[in-house]
Amino acid sequence: MATPIPTVPPYRCGAWASTNVPGTYSTIKIYAKLTKNVAAVSGIRATAVAHFQGGDVALDQQPTSDHGGYVIFTLPLAGRQPRLASTTVDVTFQVNNEKVTCAAFFAPQ
Repeated sequence: MATPIPTVPPYRCGAWASTNVPGTYSTIKIYAKLTKNVAAVSGIRATAVAHFQGGDVALDQQPTSDHGGYVIFTLPLAGRQPRLASTTVDVTFQVNNEKVTCAAFFAPQ
């Protein structure tokens, strides 16, 4: 019996931090890009939640994707994560009735 070929979702996103090893009191940028069938998607609002060891923090910005599909969030770390503790930030785009989520990561030094 042949294995079925998985379906690639039409909308996808990727997210990354401006640095993977920021200082514990640094302010970093979280970047994300939304695509549909590899083409950039503009005009879609994004939200982000940082997952720190002491709890989750919803970022108060809700940028809209630009013509390249990009959004940028500013995240002041303010000592909220211990040194060398991995941190993730989930970025979610709401496209029609579908949530498209991706994650960035970093570990303060």
